[in-house]
Amino acid sequence: MITTPLRIILVEDEETDAVLIKRQIAKIVKTPEIKVVQDLPGFENLFTNFLPDVVISDYNLPSGTGLDIMELVKSIDEAIPLIFVTGALDDDELAADTILSGASGFILKKHMNNLDEKLEPLLKQVVYNMVQHEELRERIRKNKIAVHQIYSYLDNMKADDKEQRENIRKIRNNLDKFNVEDAE
Repeated sequence: MITTPLRIILVEDEETDAVLIKRQIAKIVKTPEIKVVQDLPGFENLFTNFLPDVVISDYNLPSGTGLDIMELVKSIDEAIPLIFVTGALDDDELAADTILSGASGFILKKHMNNLDEKLEPLLKQVVYNMVQHEELRERIRKNKIAVHQIYSYLDNMKADDKEQRENIRKIRNNLDKFNVEDAE
């Protein structure tokens, strides 16, 4: 049993599958904090505010694919692992593409009865990586989330005059410099 608390976002549009996956996770993680979301827009809002340790996602979603979820995760924080638990990856080529694109693993839903056995080594790797770099990872993650929230705010601002638009451009440029320095 994994005793380190894990913050997990589960992206699953089928309620019964979400319940089953949560039960399987509870078998292997002593204190999981699991937030369930059904689509890409809901995921984006939750992701930027919840700061997960790992994302577990279905591949086929009502508003996109698991690759869209992965792209969003990687654009905000490349260090957060994403694991697919899906029925859509029966195609070996598609499964390989998800791993090559950066997924930490995938499990077919047809293995739902023993999902805990298949998920446990992947989650143990997540915990190992967390422990190795916990303090630094947390600071970087919070900074990236804050920068993403600022970008969202700036994108939603109505810049009515030239001076405001120029100030917003300068802020974005400074944030981009900060992100590059932070990554080094």
